[in-house]
Amino acid sequence: MIVWQDARTSNVTERLKSEGAEPLVLERAGLPLDPYFAASKLSWILHENAEARRLADKGRLRLGTTDAFFLDRLTGRFETDITTASRTSLMNIVTGAWDEELCRLFRVPMDALPRIVPTTGDFGTLACGARNVPLTASIVDQQASLYGHGCRKPGDGKITFGTGAFALQITGNVPPARSGGLLPTVAWQKQGEPPTFAVDGGVYCASSAVEWARGLGLFDDYASVESFDGPPAIARGLAFVPALAGLACPHWDRAARGAWFGLSLAMGKSDLVQAVLEGVALRTAEVVAAISRVAPPAEPVCIDGGLTRNAYFCQFLADGLQRELLISDQPELTAIGTAALAAEAVGRPIAFARSGRRVRPQAFREEWRARFASAVAAVKDLGAASPACDE
Repeated sequence: MIVWQDARTSNVTERLKSEGAEPLVLERAGLPLDPYFAASKLSWILHENAEARRLADKGRLRLGTTDAFFLDRLTGRFETDITTASRTSLMNIVTGAWDEELCRLFRVPMDALPRIVPTTGDFGTLACGARNVPLTASIVDQQASLYGHGCRKPGDGKITFGTGAFALQITGNVPPARSGGLLPTVAWQKQGEPPTFAVDGGVYCASSAVEWARGLGLFDDYASVESFDGPPAIARGLAFVPALAGLACPHWDRAARGAWFGLSLAMGKSDLVQAVLEGVALRTAEVVAAISRVAPPAEPVCIDGGLTRNAYFCQFLADGLQRELLISDQPELTAIGTAALAAEAVGRPIAFARSGRRVRPQAFREEWRARFASAVAAVKDLGAASPACDE
């Protein structure tokens, strides 16, 4: 298995870009050419692993994402749901089926891929002792979290802060046009119903950037970075761009690299950590701004994930967005969303009550946003001028 943050196939996606393939991928999959998505990774496994090639030659290779692996092992059904398939760059966003041209482009054999099915329905049964328990829902994690937040209608959205930060907002039953670096995606498809679509924007490094700072020895205890004396780091000229794995939405620039700007001898560890937290918030604000240009998000903006336990981060995020936040008090919204879909599929809907802590925005100076934008432009220029490196 290759994790989503692994960029070993950057050379493949860059080659395809140079050959003029990106318009085809954007038109059919709705996704840019980027190693973040599974297509180039699946191709890498097939072409770099001798056993995979041997199995493919015998017609015995099964190739896909982890949901398909577990469904195959648990129930004997080699299937993937439409939300997961929509994130591979191999599914046609309009037809909801594997696309022959995309599979040919990435050199992934279509007959090795799992069958695409709706998010809810019959996924087979799992033997639990003397009982056979039906599996009735399968959904990719961010879309599950969207459902777990109670988002159901166009304009409803959420932001989850895990390893990365991901904002999704429902658009309706028609695939949204790709705009402003946002990605059209399938939010879910209930059995017997048309798909519900959303726009998606992500930040590659969120909690992982904070963990990285901790690994550098900038802080030991998370409680010590809950508050800071004095004004924001960005107000004092210190900016951090968390491009530690490149820049995702709306830039889609894998060559960009993380950096602090505005360092001085007067600054210490605490200032650097403060700038890291602000940098994640400001990158998230870039994504939400792109979504707002498509359709205004409903308020409050629902957020969840590990970083939402940091009071400073949440207040700075509310300020940067200039929107009220609702911090969910449910720690496992992905599981809740999946459970809710599974229960509905068997006619036993779970009562839902949105709850959490609200954070209202305070004053935010536009020159801080401009200062951060300059820093983002600088890391893009730096990446463009740097030699390519293996991840």
